[in-house]
Amino acid sequence: MAGLAEILGEEALAQTRQSCGMAGRLREQLLQLAGGHGRIVEHREAPWASVTFAGTRHRLTILFAGAGEVEAGKDLLTFLPETEFSIPGQLVADAGVVEVEQRQLPAPRMVIAIELLLVEKA
Repeated sequence: MAGLAEILGEEALAQTRQSCGMAGRLREQLLQLAGGHGRIVEHREAPWASVTFAGTRHRLTILFAGAGEVEAGKDLLTFLPETEFSIPGQLVADAGVVEVEQRQLPAPRMVIAIELLLVEKA
């Protein structure tokens, strides 16, 4: 799998991290699971809290267009359950696929909706 640093270049990756913070790191790591393929078409974020924890719930929709990208989307589906994310000050408490839409005609296409719960580390 190619890392985003290889795809974007170190300087562009550093600027992306600075400007996007936690949400950017989350998006970056999800796309890394797909080998740098796919395009995030929606990212919603909402505060979340329980009696003992606080954090944010994220829902991302990722589009994979073309046969190669669909294969990369399948990689994302495979690797997501086992991934340990690295987001400073945050712990990914839950990550799951909530919807997958795939078609072959007129061209291969896959849309994956993912929900993640991030909680603040104490």
